Amino acid sequence: MPQVIRIERHGGPEVMEWIELPMPAPGPGEVLLRQTAIGLNFVDVYQRTGLYPTSLPAVMGSEGAGVVEALGSGVTAVNVGDRVVYQGAPGAYAETRVVPAERLIRLPAGIDDRTAAAAFLKGTTVSFLLLRTFKVARGHTVLFHAAAGGVGQIACQWAKALGATVIGTVGSNDKMAVARANGCDHVINYRTENFAERVKEITGGAGVEVVYDAVGKDTFYGSLDCLKPLGMFVSFGNASGVVPEFPIRLLQQKGSLFATRPAGQHYLGKRSDLEAAAASLFAVLVDGSVKIEIGQTFPLRDAAQAHRALEDRKTVGATVLLP
Repeated sequence: MPQVIRIERHGGPEVMEWIELPMPAPGPGEVLLRQTAIGLNFVDVYQRTGLYPTSLPAVMGSEGAGVVEALGSGVTAVNVGDRVVYQGAPGAYAETRVVPAERLIRLPAGIDDRTAAAAFLKGTTVSFLLLRTFKVARGHTVLFHAAAGGVGQIACQWAKALGATVIGTVGSNDKMAVARANGCDHVINYRTENFAERVKEITGGAGVEVVYDAVGKDTFYGSLDCLKPLGMFVSFGNASGVVPEFPIRLLQQKGSLFATRPAGQHYLGKRSDLEAAAASLFAVLVDGSVKIEIGQTFPLRDAAQAHRALEDRKTVGATVLLP
């Protein structure tokens, strides 16, 4: 029987268990997938802790890559032997699993499995952040928090390729060089500098068109102060805690700002949207506009150790779990 990482209660990394589970045959519209690489994402932490509600018991994770081993009835989008990648399908922390075929995307020959698992959820997220939530274009100046993280590295390279001036924040001096190497024109250590003041200095007092913020509580008010009038605040994570409640008039007071909290299930829930995001991601990976750094790998059985490193902000770039 295949091994999986499962939780029976919410809590710290210690609640994750390495156990055997029987694997059912794929049903109608499903595929049996032998996994070769599994992506680690902060949403996994939110699900483990209960910040994002999850039915228990639950196999962790929602992103992976592998090889199709069997097809359920009615599946025509993929064939046995295809290399595929997916995201948004709970149950990824497993050696072998059953996946809805509609979530699977065939991998181009030029993208290996580990890169796909490291990049797919993060990269399709970046696709809708930069191309749909706020359409980044040449001449824009953007601020991206956690620029040395897995999402940040992809986003900063991609925004630079779109012609934007990119300001990134990081939490340590060691990560400043990483952010610069991944597209940032300017890098700010938000632990030692007032990032809002530095953004105003960099922009000559004008501010930026958009702030992308996955840090949350610690950066929210400062992020609003970085925006131009009519600018957009995009909150897509809570690494430091959830954004505090605020009066809506604050957006008016800060410059008639816009604020949004995009989610993958709305931007990528339709098959056509997922395919379009995947195509845009594969294009920048293949042409070299975006390069993926896999900063660390862990055996799947050591997923708890990987979660600790992620929560302690000791990871750089993407993290991949290997079955």
